[in-house]
Amino acid sequence: MSIEQLARDNVRKLTPYQSARRIGGNGDVWLNANEYPEATHYQLTQQNLNRYPECQPVQVVQRYATYAGVKPEQVIVSRGADEGIELLMRAFCEPGKDAVLYCPPTYGMYSVSAETLGVERRTVASKADWQLDLPAIAATLEGVKLVYVCSPNNPTGNLINPDDIRELLAMTAERALVVVDEAYIEFCPEASVVSWLRQYPNLVVLRTLSKAFALAGLRCGFTLASEEIINLLLKVIAPYPLSTPVADIAAQALSETGISTMRKRVAELNARRSQLALTLAKCACVTQVYPSETNYLLFNLTDSDKAFKALWDKGIILRDQNKQPGLKGCLRISIGTQRECDAVTDALKNF
Repeated sequence: MSIEQLARDNVRKLTPYQSARRIGGNGDVWLNANEYPEATHYQLTQQNLNRYPECQPVQVVQRYATYAGVKPEQVIVSRGADEGIELLMRAFCEPGKDAVLYCPPTYGMYSVSAETLGVERRTVASKADWQLDLPAIAATLEGVKLVYVCSPNNPTGNLINPDDIRELLAMTAERALVVVDEAYIEFCPEASVVSWLRQYPNLVVLRTLSKAFALAGLRCGFTLASEEIINLLLKVIAPYPLSTPVADIAAQALSETGISTMRKRVAELNARRSQLALTLAKCACVTQVYPSETNYLLFNLTDSDKAFKALWDKGIILRDQNKQPGLKGCLRISIGTQRECDAVTDALKNF
């Protein structure tokens, strides 16, 4: 018997999530991972690395609760929002019995986490405008414990209609949780549903420091929910999810100064996104640039494969979305520095 045969059957069949770093590439213009384009600088203040960290660093939890407008008892901090996605499945889904539902095209880790844990994956394709198909969702809810909704949605960049989210919360009341992934919400904070937590006990919100806070390498995310849900997640989370240096930097990022700096970066990036959208639309090979409420743009090209390869060969790495349902001919570009954005548009103008 080979070692591989000892592994679980679903793991042997699993295709891992193809993250930007896993896909690779060689270049100096990296616009494929929705990262903030410039590094932020912090100094470590905690030197007690001989001690285990707190399971839930008090200062980080309290500062995030203040920032999000919830009680500390409604916050759990984890290794990125990706761990939050999985914690919910581990706490609420029986492998081989329960299902999770999501609406492609959307973030790939909902699928990968469910498949890894042996939880059924159920999909309802988004409508042509990338909004929820509520009648189709209603007809598919039997046995579903978690419904993941990404808003703003990755990779399309659009917000999900808030009235549709309310209707989804109503139709799943007392039978499933609705998990709204707000990884990109800092780029359109007025669209957050966090204030709805008081009204909907089956609502869960995912957040991260990876995007607007420019800390993708830190791996720090948050799950916001009722105290009852948070207490269940605390039963299944690892004993030390955040290392001491991570908690130290996260607390600094969530200080008043850190939040103010983040908001300034967001304003600058949103302005650059608007300008990039206009410039891309003038390129002859670009057929459409889609509206976005995030730090990236999705756009369609006459020959996306050829354009992707031409940019790749120049060391400009974008994200190919052709394999996503309904996104044939589309590439996704993270908003980089002005120099990086110019490099892309200059290359496409000559394509």
